[in-house]
Amino acid sequence: MSIDLLNESGATIDEAQLLRLVTFDLQQLFVHPDAEVSIALVDVPAMEQLHVQWMDEPGPTDVLSFPMDELRPGSSDRIAPPGLLGDIVLCPDVALEQAKEAGHSLMAELRLLTTHGLLHLLGFDHAEPAEREEMFALQDKLLAAFAQHDSAPGQAG
Repeated sequence: MSIDLLNESGATIDEAQLLRLVTFDLQQLFVHPDAEVSIALVDVPAMEQLHVQWMDEPGPTDVLSFPMDELRPGSSDRIAPPGLLGDIVLCPDVALEQAKEAGHSLMAELRLLTTHGLLHLLGFDHAEPAEREEMFALQDKLLAAFAQHDSAPGQAG
């Protein structure tokens, strides 16, 4: 996997953990090992600008996804083709406020948002109730599996 991470937010985060998460998620979703994805962490003004420019909505948001090659998850008998998945943009300042409201850590919120953004890159959406149920169930499954995997003996954690 080619995963680029650029932290322009000024926030101190565990970048290695986010890279492990994306690698794990892509493997679980049977995405080709040559797939490419980039993650950018930006400050509130940058996120607000992107939110207005691309979504025509005021104010900053927590995560934006910009799919490129319209790749979809594969399966155990059919790996997805290689390609450029796209870009995930996260705003740690917005994520921190959400983490406080949810009663968990900033990293827990960033793991959630990163997985959420990655699922959007792979064609998942939550506009309709059935889509929401499918996407959020998969998101929860991936996050729980990653937590177990990343805390296993012999794993970086």
